[in-house]
Amino acid sequence: MAYICLVTEDIDEILHLLRTSGGDTASIEVKSAAGGLPESLTSTLSALANLPGGGLIVLGLDERTGFRPVGLSDPQGLKQALASKARNFVPPVRVAFEDAEVDGAHLVLARVHECDPSSKPCRAAKSGAAYLRGWDGDYRMSTLEEQAFLSQRTAPMSDREPCRGATIDDLDGELTESFLRTVRERDPQGLGRFSDRTELMRRAGVVDGDGTPTVAGILAMGAYPQQWLPRFAIQAAVDSGRTGAQAARVRNQKLITGPIPHMIDQAMAWARTNFSTDIVARADGSVIDRPAYPLVAFRELVANALIHRDLSSWSAGLATEVRLCPDRLIVSNPGGLHGITLDRLGREAVSSARNAQLLSICQYLRTPESGRVVEALATGIPAVAGALVEAGLPAAHYTDTAIRFTAALSALPAAPKPELKGTKARVYDALSTELKTVAQLEAELALNPATIRLALRGMRSDGLIEQVGGRGRRTGYRRLDE
Repeated sequence: MAYICLVTEDIDEILHLLRTSGGDTASIEVKSAAGGLPESLTSTLSALANLPGGGLIVLGLDERTGFRPVGLSDPQGLKQALASKARNFVPPVRVAFEDAEVDGAHLVLARVHECDPSSKPCRAAKSGAAYLRGWDGDYRMSTLEEQAFLSQRTAPMSDREPCRGATIDDLDGELTESFLRTVRERDPQGLGRFSDRTELMRRAGVVDGDGTPTVAGILAMGAYPQQWLPRFAIQAAVDSGRTGAQAARVRNQKLITGPIPHMIDQAMAWARTNFSTDIVARADGSVIDRPAYPLVAFRELVANALIHRDLSSWSAGLATEVRLCPDRLIVSNPGGLHGITLDRLGREAVSSARNAQLLSICQYLRTPESGRVVEALATGIPAVAGALVEAGLPAAHYTDTAIRFTAALSALPAAPKPELKGTKARVYDALSTELKTVAQLEAELALNPATIRLALRGMRSDGLIEQVGGRGRRTGYRRLDE
């Protein structure tokens, strides 16, 4: 086992996060461990090892008292017991221990590393059970969820498979003609140079060598893809927020079907009908309608959900879900991120597709009403971020559980940026979109490290900056406004 010295600023950040959230998070589990190592950590070790990026176990804090330290009598014994427990999994869970101190009391922090995807799901050796992490704790995987992890051990190729029973006559005529025309306009020297339409569609992956439409071809351009893939659809509903036997829990529920371009247009029509709208006067005197959520952001999230959802057999019964709640909008699809991690999402020009063939076809498609389906240039998430900033809404919150990806938008206005003064203003001005460590800021500003960390914590709480790294890794900070 590795032993890493935890820097003071990291435990401060962890405590702030725990107290702000009011409990454990999706990646942090807290136990007082006053009476020894809890047996419940068996499920936690498995769940965190199956979580993208892994997670953290904190021993020595009492959640019931606002995460105050309890005072551990034998920290070394707890490390040894947890290290021994971590070996009782298939594959064994990798744990790195870190030491920290709060109010003079010792804490034990155990960094649980993500299990290699080729070995997931991580199971308890004795029971054979595998677990997933949720905001409300750990829960045992269903057989279907275990199949999801097993399917990720090989490169995804489901979109290239032939759609059994379909023929080329099952493709939508208008979409097919639009696709061929766009390919020849945009790529005349590449794919568009094949004059024979059947050969062009074969080389594009719309049909296979026998002329049978592929799964990608049917989903993108089929007259009615749900004939073969009934749950490749959008299940949309408005959640009333009411409870009770007589309460109307949802309304305006709609199952949106058809090829991807048509589904996007239908989803936009549903949004225009169901998003509340304010009438806003511009500075020039003109009056416009402003929906509760930017339609540009919603469109990008829906398009991403349809194109990047999992298409393997385990997810055949799962639809893309859109839920409009009283305080938030949720777009969720089966299948986690592929080829990129949450911390890089939208920050790097990385275009990584689970369904590469489907994405390639869709970049040449146009919807009947709203134009291009997708650009395939990794601009979707930045477009969402920009639209939310322009609308004065908080940033989107993304969750990746490896088998489901969820985007949540908040209806609450973004808090106004506080006026910065003194040390905060100096530290903020010294930061940019490039990462800077506390040591770099100390050398540049000639300030005490503790003073810099205090200013950084305050600006993180205000949503002005973000921390990258931490928990035993090199920690840096950068501004979010740019």
